[in-house]
This record gives sequence, C-alpha cells and structure tokens, in this order.
Amino acid sequence: MVPIRYTVRPFTYCSISMRLLLLVSISFGLFSSALFANSLAKEPMVIGIDADFSAVAIDGGIAIRRGAELAVDSINQSGGLLGRQLSIVAKDHRGNPARGIHNINSFAAIDNLIAVIGGVHTPVALAELDAIHENNLLYLGPWAAGTPLVDNGFSPNNVFRVSLRDAEAGKVLISYAKERGFRRVTLVLERTGWGRSNESSLIQAAEHAGITIDAIHWINWQQKSFEEDLKLIQASNTDGIVLVANAPEGAVVVNGMVKLDMLSLPIISHWGIASGSFLDRIATTPDKLDISVLQTFHFKHNITPEAVALFEAYKARYGATDQNSVTAAVGVAHAYDLVQLLALAIKSANSFNIDDVRNALENIESYNGVVKRYEHPFSSSQRDALLSNDYFMASFDASGNIIVSEPD
Repeated sequence: MVPIRYTVRPFTYCSISMRLLLLVSISFGLFSSALFANSLAKEPMVIGIDADFSAVAIDGGIAIRRGAELAVDSINQSGGLLGRQLSIVAKDHRGNPARGIHNINSFAAIDNLIAVIGGVHTPVALAELDAIHENNLLYLGPWAAGTPLVDNGFSPNNVFRVSLRDAEAGKVLISYAKERGFRRVTLVLERTGWGRSNESSLIQAAEHAGITIDAIHWINWQQKSFEEDLKLIQASNTDGIVLVANAPEGAVVVNGMVKLDMLSLPIISHWGIASGSFLDRIATTPDKLDISVLQTFHFKHNITPEAVALFEAYKARYGATDQNSVTAAVGVAHAYDLVQLLALAIKSANSFNIDDVRNALENIESYNGVVKRYEHPFSSSQRDALLSNDYFMASFDASGNIIVSEPD
C-alpha cells in the first residue's frame, strides 16, 4: 500500500499545482486584457490634416493646422469629447493629387480617426473624393473653394465646408469690379479644376452685372513667364484683371506687369495669392500695386467675442504683433470653426460613428463661431456654411499684411 500512497500524493499535488497555475494564467490574461481595453478606451480620438506644408501653399497649410490645434486645445481643456481627448495627425500632400490620395488611404487605417481636414488646393481635394467616400471618411474643408468639391454627386456626401464657394465668389469679385466703375475686365485663371470652376461663375456674374469680359487667359502651374499674354491685355481696353491663381503663378503675373510697366492696371484677386509667399516672390512692394484680395475672415473685421478670444490664444501659442500680422488668418478661423462644429455634432450624436456624426452635422441649429454666428450651417443638400454675404475684399499694407477697413 505504501507505493500506492506514495504515487497518489505526487499526482494530487501536481494536479492542484497545475490548476492553480492555470487559474493564475487565466486571471493574469483577463487582467491584461482589461488593462489593454482600458488603455484603448483612453487613447485620443484623431483628427487628420491633409494639406500642403512644403510646396506652394505653405502659409495656408500652417494656418489650417494652427486653427485646428487651437480648437483641439480648447476642447481638451474642457474635458474632451465623450470622455476622450483629441489629437492631430498632419500629413503633407505637397499640392500633389496622387500624394493626397495616398494620405487619405493612410488616414483610413487609423482606428480612432473621426475626420480629415483638407488644405488649400481644390485639384487635390477633387482627386481625393473617391477615396474619401470609399473609406467613409468625414472631410472638412477650410480652404479649397471649388464648387464641385461639395457638389460632388456622392450620396451620402461626406464633405462639409467652412470656406469660399467659387459659385458665390464670382458674384463678389464681379460686384467689386462694378463698384469700382469697371465696364470691361480680363480673366486670368490657373489651368486647373479650380480655375475652371471660377470661369463659369465669373462669366455668369459678369453677364448679370452688365460687365464685358474682354478675354480669358490661362496660366499653368509652375509657368515661368506670362509676358506674351500681358502684352495682349495691355493692348486691350480692359479696366482690370480678375485673377484666380495661387501665390507662385500670381507672382509670375505681377512680375510680368512690373517688366511691362503695367502696375497701374488694377487686379481683383481670388484669395489663392494669400495661401503662400506671394509677397516674397514679387519684384515690387505692395504699396506699388493696385490689388484687392477676396477674404472671409480678418481679426479686425470679424469682431465676435469668439474671434477676440481666438486671437489671444493664437498670440499666446504662436506669437503675433497685432491683428494684421496673423498670416492666412482665414485658414486659422475656418479650421477652428470646423473642429468646433464637429465637436458639437459628436456631442449631439453622443457617438463617434461616422454616419451618426454626419447626420448630426446636417442638423446643427446654431453655433457662435469665430467667423460668424452659424444658423443651420449644413443640411442634407447644403454643405457650404459661408455664402457670398460672408465675403469681402481686402488689400495689403506696406508691410505685406492683409488689411481691411474697420466695420461700420
């Protein structure tokens, strides 16, 4: 019997030990899983930024990022959204549509992504539309103004914009020309989807205003000279140029005018020249130009309490000597308001689910924003929160800052 007792005891002891080990392993696994799940729950939700940070619209890209950063700071300091903090991931598309599509697909792989904020370039944004909707991403537009970006034919439509709309911008540019007594204008447009979007709206606005369009001249991206076209413009009886171009091409036009002694001819410009280092590229000083530029926001023009607070936050984080010195202020303000509108929709939906948030964005009743007080900014058929009565013309001071007259 001794052998029997001797063999049973080790067996019983081993069984208990293995069971204990198994229980400990299971408990540890459950504990680890709980910790992992808890850590995931505390990971911040991500807002992506897909913009130009290194090519021709750097000023606009930086302004958009800063506006989004200031909005995220404000939201996080107030406790975040639905118990989660927010963070920003920025990707540089360099003004290249193929790179923009790559960025959109990269953002789609981020589990905690809630939206992507776009950049300056309409051609890039238009190229991204398929990827945006195939991946069911919310796209917030703070700058690119092409009408087809929001009137894109997708259903549901994932694009929401706080920016100019070219179909509306044409009315303001032509109306300003009429205010200045122009009867004839020449269009100078960049040869892109953005330029073509403005062509149709400007022609329609000119017909309505009784202004003759003498000619339409096109300028390509990275074109080095525009003098031959300018000679034709100089020989015409035009009262001024309506310019739709970004900073590099806008500078090519102005530098050609310098060479041909045409600086007395007024330029009424879309806001593309304000997205990059336009004034660093021109061979003259701003006070020698008769140039006006379309805008939607300026810290001295939009004097809401929210705008005043945003300027103080901007100055504290990034530095600014005065309200005129904030570069590409429209990008700052638009991105800030878009993030705040997104946050409002997420709170209303009580969800980060894209479909829920889209529906909530379409049903926002009102919001006191930096640019203005928004009343029903979006709907199932309306994706532009700013229209022509929100636009105005500005100019440059001797230092190259965009300035506007004080509000009446």
